[in-house]
Amino acid sequence: MVAAEGLAPTRSTEEEVRHCARCGLCLSACPGYRQSLSETDSPRARVALQKALREGLLDLSDEGVAEAYFRCLLCGACAFVCPSGVAVDRILEVAREELSRKGYLPDTLAELTSRILQYRNVAAEENADRLIWAENLLQPPTGLGKNSADVVYFVGCVASFFPRSYTIPQSFVQVLDRLGIDYALLGGSEWCCGYPLLLNGDVESARELIQHNVEAVQAMGANTVIFTCPSCVHFWRQAYPQVLQVDELDIRIQHATEFLADTLETNDVELGEMSLRVTYHDPCDLGRKLGVTEAPRSILRRMPGLQLVEMPENRENSRCCGGGGNLESLSPELSGVIAAERVRQALAVNAEIIVSACQQCERTLSAAVRAQHLRVRVEDVVQLLLKALEGIDA
Repeated sequence: MVAAEGLAPTRSTEEEVRHCARCGLCLSACPGYRQSLSETDSPRARVALQKALREGLLDLSDEGVAEAYFRCLLCGACAFVCPSGVAVDRILEVAREELSRKGYLPDTLAELTSRILQYRNVAAEENADRLIWAENLLQPPTGLGKNSADVVYFVGCVASFFPRSYTIPQSFVQVLDRLGIDYALLGGSEWCCGYPLLLNGDVESARELIQHNVEAVQAMGANTVIFTCPSCVHFWRQAYPQVLQVDELDIRIQHATEFLADTLETNDVELGEMSLRVTYHDPCDLGRKLGVTEAPRSILRRMPGLQLVEMPENRENSRCCGGGGNLESLSPELSGVIAAERVRQALAVNAEIIVSACQQCERTLSAAVRAQHLRVRVEDVVQLLLKALEGIDA
């Protein structure tokens, strides 16, 4: 649930703060606290901080107060386990909006906002180059250069501009082509979805991005938008209708795994043998926030020979990869140790591959694997599916 100025929460943040019983159950769920063991990194501390500010016991200019609100992944794990139903993530979103408005946004995050507003993407690259990932494919994607299509693939900033993530859109368009899907790519007409601006407390600046993206999809005559980025699909589903002040968009919004699971269910598709032991990492925005947990697993289970093993923390109870909430920009060290812990959980179940369905998760977990020189791979569901369609033993 998005909650910032202009977006209506179901319960006021003051009510949310009062409902916190300080029982401490959130401590065991919070990835940041579990790594730092600092009470200031705990969800209940941030709730108490908000209460103290409202009562005039603290000032935003006090050392460390503002940054405490941004050293959070906004993964929602605390709210998921809270017996009082306190939406800590909603409290922090509203607090971040106030901090941003009053000029207390940390410098690194302020720079991120500036990049998005200037370049329409998080990478400060020319937005017209959003399809650079497609240039070294042997066969150009059939979705290139189309003026209309039933389905639009919204690629997202990370996969469009971060070379480490190019293999995800490259794999996905090849899967779509093999399945005979009529789709289009927006290219430079695709702008950042706006989610990083919400995380920085500046959802109002995302309004132009939101309006533009919806109009770009409508201009294609599309009835479905699919995403390989859970953060994009989460923001489109939760925030876009509220910002545009409509009950719902007249466009079907699906994550790639939802779309592919439906397609494979209704089509007799032959998949090659995959002699692998894999574990699936649920992205927070996809699993916990949207409840999409079975679609990616159903795709993996269709692959002959593939053995799917679960980590103890899975589905809605999944542990964050460390790449959410803009934490990677603010505190890459904390983000890195959180990712390393998730990788250790995968190694504990003897997985050969950590599979996810999020380019940010893939980036963050891969970086942790490389940093520790570990013998485990990180791949996206669409990458494995392409290999299965090609009959390649991964």
